[in-house]
Amino acid sequence: MDSATSTHKSPVSPTRLQQIATDACHSALSNATCYSHASTESWNSTIINNILQSLISETSTPSNPPSFKYAVNSTIIQHLSDPQQPATNPDTETSHPSSKPRVGRRGMHSATGAYWDNERDGMWSFKYEGGEAKGMDVVISLIWVAIPGHAGTQQGGEAAKESEMS
Repeated sequence: MDSATSTHKSPVSPTRLQQIATDACHSALSNATCYSHASTESWNSTIINNILQSLISETSTPSNPPSFKYAVNSTIIQHLSDPQQPATNPDTETSHPSSKPRVGRRGMHSATGAYWDNERDGMWSFKYEGGEAKGMDVVISLIWVAIPGHAGTQQGGEAAKESEMS
């Protein structure tokens, strides 16, 4: 699931944003087999820093800084059970490796609102599908705000905008 909320074109195409986010999540979680609370800070930092580095690299040159400020949020949500653990038969207390693992979900609702210039600023949300098999959901939110006076940005009216992901 990915979505862009803005009437202005994003600084990078939505297809490229999805690839950047997928690559960042894969880089951070490639060695993970399941959710580990002790690792979430490192995973989130890797995801956020990789996305920011890619965005800055793709929207600037050595003599021209990016025309936008970026904010990236990464949220990692633990599933209620480990998908790597085999299902257990409660009658015999034995594991059945061939049984499908029982994975529960925690509820999550996230919303973002902003007061900004709809013509130049925007937001984009993404859910990394690769987390499912590792017992977690990874949700990325990106916000871009045009820097006034930079090449490639123009003045426009202000408007409120909200992006919501459930």
